[in-house]
Amino acid sequence: MADTVLYEVSDGLATITLNRPEAMNALNIATKIVLRDVVRAAAADDTVRAVLLTAAGERAFCVGQDLKEHIGLLAEDQETGSRHTMSTVGEHYNPILRALTEMPKPVVAGVNGVAAGAGFGFALAADYRVVADTAAFNTSFAGVALTADSGVSWTLPRVVGPGRAADLLFFPRSVKAQEAYELGIANRVVPAADLRAEAEKVARALAQGPTVAYGAIKEAMAYGLSHSLTQTLDKEDELQTRAGSSEDHSIAVRAFVNKEQPKYLGR
Repeated sequence: MADTVLYEVSDGLATITLNRPEAMNALNIATKIVLRDVVRAAAADDTVRAVLLTAAGERAFCVGQDLKEHIGLLAEDQETGSRHTMSTVGEHYNPILRALTEMPKPVVAGVNGVAAGAGFGFALAADYRVVADTAAFNTSFAGVALTADSGVSWTLPRVVGPGRAADLLFFPRSVKAQEAYELGIANRVVPAADLRAEAEKVARALAQGPTVAYGAIKEAMAYGLSHSLTQTLDKEDELQTRAGSSEDHSIAVRAFVNKEQPKYLGR
């Protein structure tokens, strides 16, 4: 595995760390391939009950596409008349976003610094965002004459509303941590020195929780945003039946009756 992305599983928590701090964790092709593969691996691994997505260094979570590599690829496309450069959306970004949003387990983003472009997209794809007080978010796409990718056109309007999303996409700017919290982009803002510990604390708590219920919550919220109330009620019925049949539900009920803390098994 390339060392541009680090992957570790411990006590039900998969930690994925972008590891190009010297390049502000920009996404070159090698990094995107490894990131896609480890996110898929975490999604498919039944021993993984939560995922923490974070990054090395203090300056950046991820500034998106590696533009130094990108400009060279664009030149090659112009010389050959091909359009291979933008195939990265279908080959890399889309699979990463689907795996993050569709895996039936919670994903926490520990945003340690600037999250721009696809980096913003990856953070928005997480279910919970712990953000350093020195971090900032920027859509960036229009600034380089591109439209949104990495799921931002789907996630951002759902997080901040269509009007604010249009403002942030048409007029890219730096959204500081406090404003990000007020807009709902950040779930929790912490001192930068505490970011890794706090994000891991949140992720480990989720890794010890009722995994089937968490997966059902993710599915229910995604479904409800694009379906009618009647359809959503039917989906809730389906998902509650699934959660109610889990071992963790029985454990939770027994613990409640006995006034004990439940010890979930994730199934």
